Amino acid sequence: MLDLKFVQKNLDAVSQGLARRCKTEPDVAEFARLDEARIALIREAEALKAERNSGSAEVAKLKRAGQDATELMARMSAMGERVKELDAELAVIEAQERDWLLKVPNIPHESTPDGCTENDNPVLRHWGAKPEFAFAPKEHWELGQALGGLDFERAGKLTGSRFCVSFGWAARLERALGAFMLDCAAENGYTEVIPPYIVNKASMTGTGQLPKFEEDLFKIQGQDYYLIPTAEVPVTNLHAGEVLEEDQLPLGYCALTPCFRSEAGSYGKDTKGLIRQHQFHKVELVRFAHPDTSFEELERLTGHAEMVLQRLGLHYRVIQLCGGDLGFSSCKTYDIEVWLPGQDKYREISSCSNFLDFQARRANIRFKAKGAKKSEFLHTLNGSGLAVGRTLVAVLENGQQADGSVLLPEALRPYMGGVERIGPK
Repeated sequence: MLDLKFVQKNLDAVSQGLARRCKTEPDVAEFARLDEARIALIREAEALKAERNSGSAEVAKLKRAGQDATELMARMSAMGERVKELDAELAVIEAQERDWLLKVPNIPHESTPDGCTENDNPVLRHWGAKPEFAFAPKEHWELGQALGGLDFERAGKLTGSRFCVSFGWAARLERALGAFMLDCAAENGYTEVIPPYIVNKASMTGTGQLPKFEEDLFKIQGQDYYLIPTAEVPVTNLHAGEVLEEDQLPLGYCALTPCFRSEAGSYGKDTKGLIRQHQFHKVELVRFAHPDTSFEELERLTGHAEMVLQRLGLHYRVIQLCGGDLGFSSCKTYDIEVWLPGQDKYREISSCSNFLDFQARRANIRFKAKGAKKSEFLHTLNGSGLAVGRTLVAVLENGQQADGSVLLPEALRPYMGGVERIGPK
């Protein structure tokens, strides 16, 4: 959430920020009208309070002189009632301003490139080389089904579309990938966390999922609880309402959790395979940083996610999201896209973002500098390190062999009990 005082004094900057995001909503003019009404109410209330204070002194003077103060007291009583009405109206206006603020995305950082769609995202760098095949590479869902590991039909029977049952090697490979990623995170100083997979409305609001993205969430009927769409939500909210000490920063957590997304608005997209599921596993990296160093932390966080792909020997590229493609809470984001030869395209496997104090303000997460009298909002960052299902997709498609088997990356073999190759039964 943006700072209310900043918005009140810098409506043009907010409007320009929305323009860089290629957004016309929420309407800045609506906030301007609300704020004009707020100021008018405050001025009227303050004028009446000043008049009432003056009248109190006059009443005391009349009483000391033995004169009748009934009419003045009646007028002051009416003023008091009007002040109560104004205070009530002001509370409504302030609530409306807060509701408006909750719908406003973060302002893009000056280093975020302009543009409105993913086609405007510049490529920053590549790592590794695309694998070459002497045959036409298959897509992961073909490989997974042929090798007896991925079963979408049974998942459809159990639940519906966009689910998968993993058997045998596939289940073990997903478990191995998660453990490998957590070990990489621990090597980089992250503390592993197992958070609840169900969170309340306040937690969802704290990280920016609510109120804007409610249709993308799975809500538990009859309760104020939601299944988490990402571990970012519970892990970021670990310190909601707290004040950290400056020497605790930067602070990093990692978590391997299931994630649940309704995929509203994705009808017809990626209907086959593991790319866009309602349920999937992901290792999330969350960092709490000092405002002076958060952009350095973003580079470090992105490097931690890249390290996983490098150790797996998977070719990828890093792009920077333009203003129009940024997530709601982010001011600057790098996407890591892994090469999938079966699809003959790059696909996002990690998104690393700096939110500045946007989430910290919503969740009230602060730190206190040494010697400072007051605390201030810290900066939050997060990134996938990595999406487990999509990494499994990349391992299958990049490691496929002419005989239909899949050669596993060396880094994963210790986690697979020494298995080097997945072959048909």
